[in-house]
Amino acid sequence: MPSYAILAEFEARPGKEEDLARFLAGAKAVVDDEPGTLTWYAVRVSQSSFRIFDTFDTEEARQAHLDGKVPEAIQAHAEELLAAPPVITPVTLLAAKLPA
Repeated sequence: MPSYAILAEFEARPGKEEDLARFLAGAKAVVDDEPGTLTWYAVRVSQSSFRIFDTFDTEEARQAHLDGKVPEAIQAHAEELLAAPPVITPVTLLAAKLPA
Protein backbone atom coordinates (compact mmCIF):
# COMPACT_ATOMS: atom_id res chain seq x y z
CA MET A 1 0.00 0.00 0.00
CA PRO A 2 1.33 3.46 -0.80
CA SER A 3 2.00 5.60 2.25
CA TYR A 4 2.48 9.05 0.73
CA ALA A 5 -0.08 11.31 -0.93
CA ILE A 6 -0.92 14.87 -1.85
CA LEU A 7 -4.27 16.62 -1.54
CA ALA A 8 -4.38 19.77 -3.65
CA GLU A 9 -7.34 22.17 -3.47
CA PHE A 10 -8.25 24.70 -6.16
CA GLU A 11 -10.88 27.41 -6.42
CA ALA A 12 -11.59 28.68 -9.94
CA ARG A 13 -11.87 32.35 -10.78
CA PRO A 14 -15.46 33.31 -11.59
CA GLY A 15 -16.07 32.52 -15.25
CA LYS A 16 -13.00 30.23 -15.43
CA GLU A 17 -14.56 27.08 -13.96
CA GLU A 18 -14.69 25.13 -17.22
CA ASP A 19 -11.21 26.31 -18.21
CA LEU A 20 -9.84 25.01 -14.91
CA ALA A 21 -11.71 21.72 -15.33
CA ARG A 22 -10.17 21.24 -18.80
CA PHE A 23 -6.73 22.22 -17.54
CA LEU A 24 -6.84 19.69 -14.69
CA ALA A 25 -8.17 16.92 -16.95
CA GLY A 26 -5.37 17.66 -19.43
CA ALA A 27 -2.75 17.41 -16.70
CA LYS A 28 -3.26 13.64 -16.64
CA ALA A 29 -1.13 13.31 -19.78
CA VAL A 30 1.81 14.83 -17.90
CA VAL A 31 1.29 12.64 -14.83
CA ASP A 32 1.20 9.55 -17.05
CA ASP A 33 4.93 10.13 -17.65
CA GLU A 34 5.77 10.18 -13.92
CA PRO A 35 6.83 6.66 -12.90
CA GLY A 36 6.68 7.50 -9.19
CA THR A 37 3.07 8.69 -9.24
CA LEU A 38 1.00 5.58 -8.52
CA THR A 39 -2.51 7.05 -8.67
CA TRP A 40 -3.78 10.47 -9.65
CA TYR A 41 -7.33 11.80 -9.45
CA ALA A 42 -8.65 15.19 -10.49
CA VAL A 43 -12.15 15.81 -9.14
CA ARG A 44 -14.76 18.53 -9.12
CA VAL A 45 -16.25 19.19 -5.68
CA SER A 46 -18.63 21.97 -6.69
CA GLN A 47 -19.11 24.32 -9.63
CA SER A 48 -15.91 26.20 -8.78
CA SER A 49 -13.99 23.91 -6.39
CA PHE A 50 -11.61 21.19 -7.56
CA ARG A 51 -9.20 18.75 -5.95
CA ILE A 52 -6.29 16.58 -7.02
CA PHE A 53 -5.41 13.52 -4.97
CA ASP A 54 -2.35 11.44 -5.85
CA THR A 55 -0.34 8.68 -4.19
CA PHE A 56 3.29 7.59 -4.04
CA ASP A 57 5.36 4.75 -2.55
CA THR A 58 8.15 7.02 -1.35
CA GLU A 59 8.73 10.54 -0.11
CA GLU A 60 11.23 10.97 -2.96
CA ALA A 61 8.54 10.17 -5.55
CA ARG A 62 6.15 12.62 -3.90
CA GLN A 63 8.81 15.33 -3.88
CA ALA A 64 9.67 14.63 -7.53
CA HIS A 65 6.01 15.18 -8.40
CA LEU A 66 5.89 18.41 -6.38
CA ASP A 67 8.99 19.58 -8.26
CA GLY A 68 7.59 18.44 -11.62
CA LYS A 69 5.68 19.73 -14.60
CA VAL A 70 2.12 19.74 -13.23
CA PRO A 71 2.83 22.10 -10.32
CA GLU A 72 4.90 24.22 -12.70
CA ALA A 73 1.98 24.46 -15.15
CA ILE A 74 -0.46 25.26 -12.34
CA GLN A 75 1.78 28.07 -11.17
CA ALA A 76 2.07 29.41 -14.73
CA HIS A 77 -1.74 29.55 -15.11
CA ALA A 78 -2.67 30.42 -11.52
CA GLU A 79 -3.36 34.11 -12.09
CA GLU A 80 -5.61 33.36 -15.07
CA LEU A 81 -7.53 30.38 -13.63
CA LEU A 82 -7.46 30.51 -9.82
CA ALA A 83 -9.34 32.76 -7.40
CA ALA A 84 -6.74 32.08 -4.69
CA PRO A 85 -3.43 30.24 -4.41
CA PRO A 86 -3.90 26.46 -4.39
CA VAL A 87 -3.70 24.66 -1.07
CA ILE A 88 -1.21 21.80 -1.43
CA THR A 89 -1.13 19.40 1.52
CA PRO A 90 1.21 16.40 1.75
CA VAL A 91 -0.67 13.67 3.61
CA THR A 92 0.07 10.19 4.96
CA LEU A 93 -2.25 7.37 3.95
CA LEU A 94 -3.60 5.36 6.86
CA ALA A 95 -5.60 2.76 4.93
CA ALA A 96 -6.63 2.02 1.37
CA LYS A 97 -8.63 -0.51 -0.60
CA LEU A 98 -6.69 -1.35 -3.75
CA PRO A 99 -7.46 -3.69 -6.64
CA ALA A 100 -6.12 -7.20 -6.16
